[in-house]
Amino acid sequence: MTDEMSFEDAVARLTAPGQMFEMQDVLVRGVPMRAWKAAPPTLRSVLDLSLGYGDADFIVYEDERTSFAQHYRIAATLAHRLRDDLGVQKGDRVAIAMRNLPEWIMAFWGAVCAGAIVVPLNAWWTGAELAYGLSDSGTTVAIVDTERAERLRPYLSELGQLRTVVTARGDGDAPKDLGPCFAELLGDVADDAVPPAVELLPDDDATIFYTSGTTGKPKGAVGTHRNTCTNLMNIFFNHMMSQLRWGGAEGSVEDARQRCYLLNVPLFHATGCHAVLVTNTAAGTKLVLMHHFDPERALELIEREKVTIFGGVPTVVMRILDSPDFARRDVSSVRSVSYGGAPAPTDLVRRINEAFSTGHAGNGYGLTETSAATAMNSGADYVRKPDSVGHAAPVADVAVVPEGTIGGEPPALPPGTVGELWVKGPHVVRGYWNRPEETARAITEGWLHTGDIARIDEEGFIFIVDRAKDVVIRGGENVYSVEVEDALFTHPAVADCAVIGVPHPVLGEEVGAVVVLRPGHKVRAEELADHVRGRLANFNVPTRLWFRRAPLPRNPAGKLLKRALREEVLGAAGSEAGRATAWAGASNEWEG
Repeated sequence: MTDEMSFEDAVARLTAPGQMFEMQDVLVRGVPMRAWKAAPPTLRSVLDLSLGYGDADFIVYEDERTSFAQHYRIAATLAHRLRDDLGVQKGDRVAIAMRNLPEWIMAFWGAVCAGAIVVPLNAWWTGAELAYGLSDSGTTVAIVDTERAERLRPYLSELGQLRTVVTARGDGDAPKDLGPCFAELLGDVADDAVPPAVELLPDDDATIFYTSGTTGKPKGAVGTHRNTCTNLMNIFFNHMMSQLRWGGAEGSVEDARQRCYLLNVPLFHATGCHAVLVTNTAAGTKLVLMHHFDPERALELIEREKVTIFGGVPTVVMRILDSPDFARRDVSSVRSVSYGGAPAPTDLVRRINEAFSTGHAGNGYGLTETSAATAMNSGADYVRKPDSVGHAAPVADVAVVPEGTIGGEPPALPPGTVGELWVKGPHVVRGYWNRPEETARAITEGWLHTGDIARIDEEGFIFIVDRAKDVVIRGGENVYSVEVEDALFTHPAVADCAVIGVPHPVLGEEVGAVVVLRPGHKVRAEELADHVRGRLANFNVPTRLWFRRAPLPRNPAGKLLKRALREEVLGAAGSEAGRATAWAGASNEWEG
């Protein structure tokens, strides 16, 4: 096919009657919407698909390799152990709290096949935070690694519903007093093991993912089997659409080797679980796990395992590209670099295309509440509109509504109007665990109020302008931090940056920026301000600027912790310690 095929023509061809991506009208919790007709009905169906890949590598961790067939038998056996030995019934909550280990993946699929609702908990959380997640979800069985087990130990007496703690390996020996270790619970795995016969339906609850908690207590977003399987099809659709319109990308007929994904984002996040784990289980992809992210180790694994796709969040990609080892490693196997979960600098697509001669860049947009992917941008579209997250998936409805709209059907606004982005579709979670009032505020008549400020152009491309709570209001003018950050990213010295609102006695707020420079680069604050001034209206130009030596604080999903950064920066501004470690005055020259 040529690159002349339009998005609309590709959608029409791929969704035609009888095609893989044919759609049908369904009722989900009483709300009419479009759904993929051929989507797997449940996650159990996805695991069954994976058995077809047999002895091909599925999980690679350090020097360990687990095939698809081995993993299927392990997950099936674990499902029986959870039900028969630990008393897990359909709808019970089974939590997973560990770093990325093969046991995380095995526990997820085993719990799903047992009919449990899987509760992935943030492995970065403190013991008190982990205890909150276990208590809030009403978890009965927790599968943890040794480090999380020790963090939880002081709180176990407070968790009345928690019956069993299963400890997988970690950085220390498994404690003997908390419960069985993973290997003991699993026991012998039969060559003909199959999952138990548990009736699962598309709209049964499958997961509870806790939101990042950048403000207030984290909320448990309840996802169904339909939600996750819709996300899987959304991602498959985007891949097939790219093939149809441009061809030559990873996975094409010309490159028939097994896909290999470098998994360097946490599995406990929607991106890691829904977009990477579930999708690639169905696709027969080899997953290469990292103990922790390190750009030099990532490049070593890309070369060793012939990785065809990596990404996750933009900062991971930028750190790999900026690594001093990049030039000496063989990265010729890379066919796709895809990311989402946080704003991406518009210059990143150019850098990727220059760095990987056969690689295609892709960006996407989604939330925990949309089970990952809602919109995707790739190929020539991404090159043409690098500041967009792309078109919404065909089964997703999107609308921009005036900020402050409470509910009802979204009004029809002209293209280019800036407002809050609403999303509707079979990938939107059913609500928040045991929080009916917050669910009612966030989801009305099937529409999720994302809290993201966006615009949609005349071609249907979505542009995320800002988070509603991150808008800086300077003298009555709305300053959208993503736009200012994107302008800063185009300066060759800037490796990372964040725009924050700084209190001002007259304007209410002024624009501040925290910048991390690339190694070896030197720049003056005035130079960066002039750089932004040449690209945006004057009211967007940062008037307060800090240079930071350490990486910017981010949560495991790669999102900037702006509240923490704001407190740190404004607190440090008045102290000599702050000047010494994190920032320089606005007239100083700073060197990376």
